[in-house]
Amino acid sequence: MDLLDFSVNEMYFDRPLPPAVSRLIDAASARYGEDCDDAERCLLRAQLLAPDNLTVLVALYRFYFYRQRYAETLAVADRCIVIAADELGIPTDWQALGAAELSHAVGQSMTLTRFLLLALKGAGYVLMRMDRPADALARLERIADFDERDRLGLSELLSWARNAARRDEVRALGDNVRFIH
Repeated sequence: MDLLDFSVNEMYFDRPLPPAVSRLIDAASARYGEDCDDAERCLLRAQLLAPDNLTVLVALYRFYFYRQRYAETLAVADRCIVIAADELGIPTDWQALGAAELSHAVGQSMTLTRFLLLALKGAGYVLMRMDRPADALARLERIADFDERDRLGLSELLSWARNAARRDEVRALGDNVRFIH
């Protein structure tokens, strides 16, 4: 499957936000540099008003990511995956994602399917930042199963995760084994 071969109909960012939610996201953006606590409060209020809105969740993900609050970032990425999968009519557990499920998802919305895969990739990256390479690798390899042409730019991230996972395995074996790169 070619993950770049699609026509864009409606992007998740193009879905209209309630005006109050839009104002909160704008306020968070304006306050980010001067008062991060207030910016976070604005984003959390926006999430309370529109808990399943992907625009709100992407804003929250970015906030946590740039603040290097990776546990919260991962939780938001996982929430995005569940929401996108549910909207696509496929299992919300990313581990259950197979060819049949992806094919069904693409039939519903290629744009939202790409978002789902990119959210899974983002979660993998965050897991690497959290020094959890085996968990990251599981997610990244799931995506790679469907992205034969590396349209989502996984190759370097996969390499990083594989090397880190191997180092962890070697470390677990003790001092009498050396990692050769």
